[in-house]
Amino acid sequence: MGEDGPADSAEAGPARVPDETIRRAQRGDLIALHDLLDAITPYVRRLCGPIALQDTPDAAQETLIVVLRSLGTLREPAALFGWVRVIAVREAVRIARRSSRSAPAELIDLPAPGDPALATDIHDVLNRLSPEHRAVLTLRDLEGLDEQTAGAMLGVPTGTVRSRLFRARESFRRAWRSEGGAR
Repeated sequence: MGEDGPADSAEAGPARVPDETIRRAQRGDLIALHDLLDAITPYVRRLCGPIALQDTPDAAQETLIVVLRSLGTLREPAALFGWVRVIAVREAVRIARRSSRSAPAELIDLPAPGDPALATDIHDVLNRLSPEHRAVLTLRDLEGLDEQTAGAMLGVPTGTVRSRLFRARESFRRAWRSEGGAR
């Protein structure tokens, strides 16, 4: 659904928030603020997850704090989810950088394609990428944004997005192959 992101499942796309609810929330209406948070929280978690990994709860919480503090600066209610996406990606990268977690333990056995444990292995390979690479992969491959839009969200030139995307995909493939994953 346009700016709001993909809407191929109930979890994929954010819930619609009426403009009047957003305006009431901006004026401090507690019920409207609660409704707004209910609508954006799953979306924020979905965006922060692939970037912040094990720090997703912290990144989501920091994102929601920034959204609440800055809600008055949102001029156009229709831009809510695009605005939230920019904040979520920025906070997820910041939290992931700050955490500086070490790479996970080496995998001993990898599951066959279709095995539920495969998602865990993909998560482990993603964990080896830098926060910037996870962010660009999330924006391009999960959110479906073009390089120009991703660059604007990350505050980097389009060429930087292209090079990070290339490096991120190559790093993912190398890590995946070295672990015996998909060939």
